[in-house]
Amino acid sequence: MSTVTTVDGTSIFYKDWGPRDARPIVFHHGWPLSADDWDNQMLFFLAQGYRVIAHDRRGHGRSSQSATGHDMDTYAADVTALTTALDLRDAFHVGHSTGGGEVARYVARAAPGRVAKAVLVGAVPPVMVKSESNPGGLPIETFDAFREALAANRAQFYIDVPSGPFYGFNRPGAKVSQGLIDNWWRQGMAGAANAHYECIKAFSETDFTEDLRQIDVPVLVAHGTDDQVVPYEDSAPLTVELLKNGTLKSYEGLPHGMLSTHPEVLNPDILAFLRS
Repeated sequence: MSTVTTVDGTSIFYKDWGPRDARPIVFHHGWPLSADDWDNQMLFFLAQGYRVIAHDRRGHGRSSQSATGHDMDTYAADVTALTTALDLRDAFHVGHSTGGGEVARYVARAAPGRVAKAVLVGAVPPVMVKSESNPGGLPIETFDAFREALAANRAQFYIDVPSGPFYGFNRPGAKVSQGLIDNWWRQGMAGAANAHYECIKAFSETDFTEDLRQIDVPVLVAHGTDDQVVPYEDSAPLTVELLKNGTLKSYEGLPHGMLSTHPEVLNPDILAFLRS
């Protein structure tokens, strides 16, 4: 397996496919998944001539089940360790959900020349939890319920989430894919319970406002209007307002996991943005 070791000794697993001199695209997965969630996109962009890279966040998938570091600052530092080790320059970074927050923090802090463009899909920025400054957010009780369900029976929770809100399979007339549900469960159960538990705080309570304001490169913000995990109105439109060079693309009626349910729609749009 290909791995990079971070400053605290954590081993970060990654996939790296395609010509080493091709334009790199780095994919950042959502909670509580792994690089495997990007298989469709990696094959698609590999066929388009790109070098495609995806890593398992610490505590997720095949990376170390570390005791500490389950916060956005450390996640971004781990990405820096990976991109430095691979010497990636002028790269594209694509993040989904929690991975979108990871992209925002990494890109805001990346050294000049490392990042060319970014794509945030169903991403958690600017901030998810409800507060006086974010009245449209989700109440903290929502995330407390996530933690309670994870601690009580993680295996069942990881069936319930993809069977329902993640892919919109709880909507009337939805075309349910048992394969997607099973693969979500498989990826989730490969990771560490402590990492997933602590990551709930990281994705729900981290405020990315200043990160978004600092990003200079073009950013595509793609979001489904029927996202039941990261509600549209409190995320994508607010994110674009904070970006210096942001483009909003809304997908009417599509769910949080639209990259998996509708790759034939999302992949060409992302490709067009990267080529523009």
